[in-house]
Amino acid sequence: MNWMLPRWFAHRGGGTLAPENTLAGLRLAVAMGYRAVEFDVMLSGDGTPVLIHDETVERTTNGRGAVSELSDSALFELDAGGGERIPRFADAADFCLAHRLLANVEIKPATGFDGATAQIVARMTASRWCGAAMKPLISSFSLAALEIARDLAPEIPRGVLYEDVPADWLSELRRLGAVSLHCDAERLSDTVLAEAAEAAVPVLCYTVNSENQAKHLVDRGVSAMFTDRLDLFAGETTAYKALHLPG
Repeated sequence: MNWMLPRWFAHRGGGTLAPENTLAGLRLAVAMGYRAVEFDVMLSGDGTPVLIHDETVERTTNGRGAVSELSDSALFELDAGGGERIPRFADAADFCLAHRLLANVEIKPATGFDGATAQIVARMTASRWCGAAMKPLISSFSLAALEIARDLAPEIPRGVLYEDVPADWLSELRRLGAVSLHCDAERLSDTVLAEAAEAAVPVLCYTVNSENQAKHLVDRGVSAMFTDRLDLFAGETTAYKALHLPG
């Protein structure tokens, strides 16, 4: 399967230029020419997949409490910034499909909810993008979640997320049937990059917010990057790398 990987993903929707993990962020990314976005998906207390990064709502909304304990009615009343609401994953998926955005859907389970989150997100991703020419990319720090995504939505490409990439990363990636390695730009070693190049595995780095850092990573062989500074890289959003994935 041929897959065009863009160089830049708008991190958490619109980076720091819009309320994170909101439809406003996705709209901003489109307006600035980005063709790929990343966002986090967690389950509400009612089991609805919603876009939010933290296990609690304090940092990004005007509310209080754990996402996994709040009902939909409580969550959707909160202000996520500038009057924006916490969006449902279904609404974000539909937006990406309507605007032909490549979505990096990060499964972000609350503690103890890896299995339930992965099942719901994987099934919804497969259903929402069924028949779409451009499939999204599912990623997660939770290897258990990626196992479930592999089994329930094998047609959706997967990326393995690490902060510190372990020595056995490639065997884990292959076990999970994943196609890409996602990692902290500050912790990426030359050894890992060399292993990835030899295995033809694209490396995607977060979170890249300076032009010098971006140039250095590209020169080292990094395939794509996630940025909070959409303004710095808006002129580079047409850069793509052609990949051949299994399938």
